[in-house]
Formats: sequence, structure tokens, C-alpha cells
Amino acid sequence: MFALLAQEPKVVVLCGSTRFMEGMAEANRQETAAGRIVLAPGCDLKTPHPLWNDPADAEALKLRLDALHRAKVRAADEVLVVGDYISDSTRAEIKYARQLGKTVRFTHPEVEETAK
Repeated sequence: MFALLAQEPKVVVLCGSTRFMEGMAEANRQETAAGRIVLAPGCDLKTPHPLWNDPADAEALKLRLDALHRAKVRAADEVLVVGDYISDSTRAEIKYARQLGKTVRFTHPEVEETAK
């Protein structure tokens, strides 16, 4: 029998450089254990894979993934920024999330000042 939750769980989207994929996996475990639904990047274009071996395919996929990630930000209640470095791309995601009124948290709060 499935236990019912007292309230709907929050949805959190993980943002950050894909160089922090191990950190994202750990954040996913922690957030899931805390009772949150987790949305996360599903492709790491820095790791070789047949889906993006061809540079033209990789560029087209990157555009689609960026749009998909923005949709994940819209669908989430809050954003968790993973890692101790904020790239321009992650900074743009944080700005977008804040424009939407989303709560933004950081696994490394010391980098929050660099996110502006």
C-alpha cells in the first residue's frame, strides 16, 4: 500500500555546469530523500555519446536542451544551483528563475554573490 503525502511535494530543478554531474547526482539523492521531486539535466554534452558525436548534431541538441531546461525551471517551485562555480549559462538560468519569482538555493552559498 502506498502512503499518502500530507501535501504535494515541491519540485526542484538542478542547475549548474555539467562538469558538476556527480554533485548533481548527490543533490538529486539529497533532495529526493527530503521529499522533493527533482528535475535535472539529462544529457552531459561534455561526455562522449553517439547522440552528439557529430558537431552539427551536438549544436542543434544543445539549443533544444537549453529550451528544455528553461521549461524545467518554469515547471519547478525552486532552483538548486549545484557547484562552486557559476558559468555565464548558469547565471542566465538563475536570472531567469528569479524573474519568474522562483526561490534559488545554492549547494555552495559562497558563490551566490557571483550569480548576480
